[in-house]
Amino acid sequence: MARMKRSTVQVSLSLCLCWLSVVLRTIPVGEASRILAVETIAGKSHWYFMSSVLRSLTDAGHTVTVFTPFPDGDRANYTEVDTSRDFPLKLDMDVMQTIREFRDPFMLTNLMSGLARFYCDAVYGNRKLAELIASEPRDRYDLLLIEPLGFDCVSYLADVLGLPVIYSIPSPMLTFTERLFTGHLSNPACVSNMLASHAVPNTFVQRFSNTALLTYGMIKTQYDQLVTLFTDPRPYDLAPTVNPSIIFQNTHYISESPRPITPNVIYVGGIHLKPPKTIPKDILDFIENSPQGVIFFTFGSTIKVSSLPENIEQSFKEALANVPQRVLWKYEGEMKDKPKNVMTRKWFPQREILLHPKVKLFISHGGMSGVYETVDGGVPVLGIPVFYDQPRNIEHLVHNGMAISMDLLSMTKEKLSNAISELINDEKYAKNAKIASNRFKDRPMTPQQSVVYWTEYVIRHKGAPHLKSQALNLTWYQYFLLDIMAVAFIFVFLVTFVVFKIFKCIKSFKNDKVKTQ
Repeated sequence: MARMKRSTVQVSLSLCLCWLSVVLRTIPVGEASRILAVETIAGKSHWYFMSSVLRSLTDAGHTVTVFTPFPDGDRANYTEVDTSRDFPLKLDMDVMQTIREFRDPFMLTNLMSGLARFYCDAVYGNRKLAELIASEPRDRYDLLLIEPLGFDCVSYLADVLGLPVIYSIPSPMLTFTERLFTGHLSNPACVSNMLASHAVPNTFVQRFSNTALLTYGMIKTQYDQLVTLFTDPRPYDLAPTVNPSIIFQNTHYISESPRPITPNVIYVGGIHLKPPKTIPKDILDFIENSPQGVIFFTFGSTIKVSSLPENIEQSFKEALANVPQRVLWKYEGEMKDKPKNVMTRKWFPQREILLHPKVKLFISHGGMSGVYETVDGGVPVLGIPVFYDQPRNIEHLVHNGMAISMDLLSMTKEKLSNAISELINDEKYAKNAKIASNRFKDRPMTPQQSVVYWTEYVIRHKGAPHLKSQALNLTWYQYFLLDIMAVAFIFVFLVTFVVFKIFKCIKSFKNDKVKTQ
């Protein structure tokens, strides 16, 4: 009997192994792909996003070679080419200088248009990239992953190497280049410009300024491109356009109001979020020994908080000195007259701190990385935006009921104290922050999984041209139906003219008949 049971088990085991071998043979095994990546902008937040996308791909077994101004060091399947000498690095910028140069959206549009040409020249001026372009064979890579610029200089590299392209955009969609990237143009009546100071254009003034900013940005970009094409053309100006197969965008429905997008735009906001590490002991003790919790204050890596005007910094000191919470304040150098309840450091483990249950409030400039970290942690925000997409980012948190936005230049102790008190003592902000956190985490797959799936999809389907909008094949006047409207207008005009002539002839005939009688 025991022998029969043992025999039955052996047969069953053999059948299972046979079935498993068949199943495993039918599961498609992805081959490791060779990916060329280029970071085109020397901004730390830009690199955080790009490097997170690349890490997802290397962790999945793909081989990546990247040109970057922020080298982290080579690792398995990952090789870096240091381009830091080609770019001026944007770190620890003076607050007031940043506001003067970058705060006005129309001035910023002008600046971005000029910087795009500068960055294009810097990218192609790199000796190793030039050698790569000139070298053989051309099929050493399967895909180009790159951050686009206002000028289309990406197409040149993709065309020369014969590679499909994936765009990495570390911010909301660049509004004035959306038509160039996707073929689609969002309606300014309901979709805010990336440089706008509102989440949704609700009023006439907001819709008017939104439309004006979009129109100006598109005209300015096209004008600059035409001028350089006729006055000082580069090889990349003459390359045929290679539209992106996929666009990985650092966006999520928490930080972006619902809007129509093309199928190849993939939201992967929060991809930079990693499993938390241990908080250094001195910082952890400071947090846990605070009975009323803590407030975390930082303006990120780009803005130098110690460059704040003295009166504004004093307003922060006085307001924060009077709160019952302890304060972690990212501050460069030694702070004069530092309040007793404040700890300053040049660097704090931001991700880990915002996940600590004793953190009651995050005072932030609204950089996208910090936005997702605070949303993931479910922490209310006092937003003090400075430039670029920061006002819009903060307004989306306000729209979700988890933040208050304040203007840095009009900051006073009283305004700051009132805002901090409301955010901490009114339970609705903490409640809405938890709701936003739950929505943020509720996804069919992680951002990392999305990046790997869609990258492999593009490679499997030879650039996935079927995902690209047919609008990319239309000229601007065809896209806006101006030719259709012109024909309709001409038709209506001709019909009106013919009818008018007929009635005029009838009237003339009647008059002649009356005269003959």
